[in-house]
Amino acid sequence: MTTRRGFIAAAAVTAAFGGYAIRAGAQKAADDTYRNEIYGYGPLRKDPRGVFDLPEGFSYRIVSRAGETMDDGLYVPGKIDGMACFPLGGSRVVLVRNHELWPDDIERGPAGPELRLIDRIDRTKAYDLDLEGRPLPGGTTTIVYDLAARRRVSQHLSLTGTTVNCSGGATPWGSWLSCEETVQQAGDGAAKDHGWVFEVPASARGLVEPRPLTGLGRFQHEAAAIDPRTGIVYLTEDSFDHLGLFYRFLPNDRRRLEAGGRLQALGLREAPEGGDVRNFNGQPVTWRPGERKDVVWIDLEGTDNPHGDLRLRGQKAGAAFVGRGEGVFFGRDAVYFACTSSGPTQNGQILRYVPSPHEGRPGEADEPGQLELFVESADEKVLDYADNLAIAPWGHIFACEDRYSDTNRNHLRALTPEGKVYTVGRNVFEGNAELAGACFSPDGSTCFVNIYSPGITLAITGPWERFTA
Repeated sequence: MTTRRGFIAAAAVTAAFGGYAIRAGAQKAADDTYRNEIYGYGPLRKDPRGVFDLPEGFSYRIVSRAGETMDDGLYVPGKIDGMACFPLGGSRVVLVRNHELWPDDIERGPAGPELRLIDRIDRTKAYDLDLEGRPLPGGTTTIVYDLAARRRVSQHLSLTGTTVNCSGGATPWGSWLSCEETVQQAGDGAAKDHGWVFEVPASARGLVEPRPLTGLGRFQHEAAAIDPRTGIVYLTEDSFDHLGLFYRFLPNDRRRLEAGGRLQALGLREAPEGGDVRNFNGQPVTWRPGERKDVVWIDLEGTDNPHGDLRLRGQKAGAAFVGRGEGVFFGRDAVYFACTSSGPTQNGQILRYVPSPHEGRPGEADEPGQLELFVESADEKVLDYADNLAIAPWGHIFACEDRYSDTNRNHLRALTPEGKVYTVGRNVFEGNAELAGACFSPDGSTCFVNIYSPGITLAITGPWERFTA
């Protein structure tokens, strides 16, 4: 048996991720609710508590639940979505997590039922108020967790007055970028326009000053990832009409995103009038798994997007449509992002963007970045509606499923560097809500994940070194 250290070291020298077309695999669960392409950690065991099924040898702890009272006296909000983990020192880590709450979800926010705690929320620290003068319920909460003791130390509200905080991304300097998945306008249940990204330092021990990073554009933000080598921010857009773009932000100051920069959208060199990488059924197949395309980056105008049409204007200028861009993560010198509804069966794609050696600088046109169709699901029981992504310390992509179904449960899947899929866990909690916010502790011992509704955060531990291809 290899040790965890040996497992991670072996993964570190594995060849770069290659394209792989998903097919129905050989290993089959006894209850036929999922199929693995490779063994992974073996069949899932039924959870007697009815929350989350895991393989033999794995277990979870419930870190936090919606409705609990936090250390600041407020309630844990519901609709727990994107999340990241940061080191704090010793065995302690910090989790910063989103709450995807609309204005009419206000009773699921930190004020709780009947808004009984509304006056405990500091309005001066709220980004926006509803039309009745109450802080909007979206935002973030911050948890301190002790890995050695496997217990929560504290939790508190860290961002408030925002709306539809879906996912985001961690920065190299220890903060969380919380993204609003909306283009809600002032007067429509709120006093200000929404659709921005907000930065929340992991070290914050109370509510942060809510400053929108307007340079990153206003659109239905989903997630963000930063290339630590260049400081470039890559952004996904979860446009509900499946006509979203993939963006990058070239910062003026790579440690101060509020200092502004240039927002661009990805296009295909072969399609100067605007491309399409979705492979939707009924349309000509644009490309196949493993295929790469040279890209161009289109400068965008009017990125404050007052009319909610940035993606449409961008496509007319030469950008390529993707189908519901969701989770994005930087790893192994490339950016991976999920397109939840793409592919001929609309079970989703995972795309891989390899930046140019001159990314964002002169010379980029001579050696352009390349976009690869890394995985395209053809079987919903192998991979279905991949949403939030994370890359484990040993190089495997962990993907949260986001399909609301009466028959198929949502799973936590993982993909090897070769693109082969195995199952890590299954949501068996009532309601079958999406999974979200998968992330790893820096030491690789613990995988955190959220059950979106009613809102549960789990800490999963086990013999990660026992992976079998």
